[in-house]
Amino acid sequence: MGDTPGRGVAGTKRRIGRRRTIRILIAGGGCAGTAAALHLQRALRERLRRGEAEITVVEPQAYFTYHPLLAEVAAGSIDPRHVVVPLRRVLPDCRVLTARITRIEHAARRALADAAGPGEPPAPVELPYDVLVVAPGSVSRTAPVPGLAEHGLGFSTVGEAVGLRNHVLEQLDLASATRDPALRQAALTFVFVGAGYAGVGALAELEDMARTAVRGYHNVRAEDLRWVLVEATGRILAEESPELARHTLGELRERGVDIRLSTTLESAADRVVALSDGSRFGARTLVWTAGVRPSPLLRATDLPLDTLGRVRCLATLQAVGPDGRALPGVWAAGDCAAVPDPNADGAPCAPNAQHAFAQAELLAR
Repeated sequence: MGDTPGRGVAGTKRRIGRRRTIRILIAGGGCAGTAAALHLQRALRERLRRGEAEITVVEPQAYFTYHPLLAEVAAGSIDPRHVVVPLRRVLPDCRVLTARITRIEHAARRALADAAGPGEPPAPVELPYDVLVVAPGSVSRTAPVPGLAEHGLGFSTVGEAVGLRNHVLEQLDLASATRDPALRQAALTFVFVGAGYAGVGALAELEDMARTAVRGYHNVRAEDLRWVLVEATGRILAEESPELARHTLGELRERGVDIRLSTTLESAADRVVALSDGSRFGARTLVWTAGVRPSPLLRATDLPLDTLGRVRCLATLQAVGPDGRALPGVWAAGDCAAVPDPNADGAPCAPNAQHAFAQAELLAR
């Protein structure tokens, strides 16, 4: 098939012989999947309308969420409607299937999906394809920390972002109303675990929002709020340059944020935060943003994965087999793909939106 997307598609067309329609299946409607579909839709519009090609996008949600703006949603800076885009509206020439892919059998060129809604009986769907784009993204990485499941707050959906904003404002109300000093202190303590883009962005936006909101309380001051950022590694913003990370670290500390590097969360039982550095304190807000892991769907495929469970890829975004050669008819992009970064001596690209959008454009070409 060769190492270029162009030769790959041509080879696929030759293989399918007399059949006119080339079936392209995009597994996932996040940054990478939606962007790839947009570029392909634009490039193949005439062929799509003549029935020579077909693009099917399979995504459990009927919309695309732009995750980098969730921090602004949490702070109320932008309306939640502005970070979600209905897939059918932006992909009019594609077939959009609201379903969850349960298995991919690339050897047989087919995927299996479940189109049932929550609480409904299974509705299995079989999706044969000629060309596969794997882009199911990632899910939050959790840890078996006591109390985390009961008291931890996620930050990966619009609903969670809005819920976090409401929760923070409720804590200000509670602190203002209570006469219990310990409860007041716990209500005004906000802990974020994970200092990547999500954790740093959410903390910074909410700290700014809360600093403004306390002006409406006669007995709560901005100085009463305690913001704690916990990071297991020795630096924040591992995806960014050391210079930018150091600048951001200084800005946060200047704003009074308590940053604990090389520190992990040991327990959150009974709303008492216990850290690996030995400190313990009450906190009624615990936000978990400690990284992501590839979509579990990848384990239900016959595609080659790396040690972290991502699809192994060439720089062309084509999946690569054990022999180091491109697998015919399959590409991957986004958080689920181990794509060598030319600016990082071949180390895999960081799982962020910037890389996902750039990879999607290259993949489509």
